[in-house]
Amino acid sequence: MKKVKDERTENLLCPIKYLTKVLGGRWKLPILCILETGGTVRFGQIKKKLGNVSNVMLSQSLRELEKDGIITRHQYNEVPPHVDYTMTKKGKKVIPALTMLGDWAKECMKEENIVPECEKCLSEK
Repeated sequence: MKKVKDERTENLLCPIKYLTKVLGGRWKLPILCILETGGTVRFGQIKKKLGNVSNVMLSQSLRELEKDGIITRHQYNEVPPHVDYTMTKKGKKVIPALTMLGDWAKECMKEENIVPECEKCLSEK
């Protein structure tokens, strides 16, 4: 019995380590939630929706997501310059799992009487 549990743990541990390497950090999952709509989103729009993230942290998170193939970055050489971000096919594959985790979190928040932070969650109460 213990061997089966150890095998199951090992089969899950490696992918979870990869997951946290690619999607870990305070801002990456919220960024994916913003880009999840399937459209193109500008840097300033992401920053506004996230709220209290610094330009440096947001840029770093976006660069890492781009490096890992989760999002694409398109820079326009115009005046004023602007940059758009979209989710890749690889990035879109994680959305169903994020939706399930979000549903789990909502349920736990409700059970623990945790007040949601965002307006949408507050309106669902």
